[in-house]
Amino acid sequence: MIRKFDDIISKAGSGKLKTLSVAVAQDDAVLEAVKIAKERGIADAILVGDEAQIRKIADSLGMDLEGFRIVDEPDVAAAALKAVELVHNKEADILLKGFLDTKLFLKSVLNKEVGLRAGKMMSHVCVFEIEGIDRLLFLTDVAFNTYPNLEEKAQIIENAVEVAQACGIECPKVAPICAVEVVNPKMQPTVDADELTKMCERGEIKNCQVYGPLSMDLAIDEEAAKHKKVEHPVAGHADILLFPNIDAGNITYKILVRTAKVKNGNVLVGTSAPVILTSRSDDFETKINSIAFAAVISKALTE
Repeated sequence: MIRKFDDIISKAGSGKLKTLSVAVAQDDAVLEAVKIAKERGIADAILVGDEAQIRKIADSLGMDLEGFRIVDEPDVAAAALKAVELVHNKEADILLKGFLDTKLFLKSVLNKEVGLRAGKMMSHVCVFEIEGIDRLLFLTDVAFNTYPNLEEKAQIIENAVEVAQACGIECPKVAPICAVEVVNPKMQPTVDADELTKMCERGEIKNCQVYGPLSMDLAIDEEAAKHKKVEHPVAGHADILLFPNIDAGNITYKILVRTAKVKNGNVLVGTSAPVILTSRSDDFETKINSIAFAAVISKALTE
């Protein structure tokens, strides 16, 4: 089982080398991440965008472009679509967002002819290594879906379970996170959490254990769960934290990355191939970690 980011990077670097398709590659941080990913044996890359700008930026970084395939397309929208098409046609395994607007990027991902639709709901999964916690934590959805209903939450869980399994967790423990650990009809997230638990018990959500509602402390802290006499395999041992909405998820994400000692990576799933959709405010290490995370998922899907 993978327990640390070093394990993710090691697994990403084993077996067949995966290939990134970089949409609008003329970006300092993205090119630097691509450079390091190739040097570490995590992934190769096809650079799609304005070739003159790509070469100029690479030169400023001391990056040797020998061995990289470059697809010259100065138009941003056309470059995004071409990068998606390369993944659609199996010329690349992973899509990486470069220097373009997220809305335009996702429009290309969802293109009816060459996009990466897979007949599933798309959702965002981030994985955290947090000092003091003996396992990786998978947070979902903190960046893509805003206010999912019950059915959508079930699909978000299914996507996250596939990701956790790619990281070697055979039967992930899923905690629907709420403000309290009791069902309150006036607090819809607690009602949804209770129903998700029952759906799992009925076999409607498979390959995992779901139990909630759970407050954050009871989901990840065994002693807190024991203190409140909450007895269930998920309580205190959750692998996947399902947030009730983007507000709770995104706030938690940003508190962690700004105040705690962590390593993390992010990926968009529910598509036919992993999509790396990091924020421009994410640091360099997060971009590298996200590439490795996506490579591990891609390996699990195709090997």
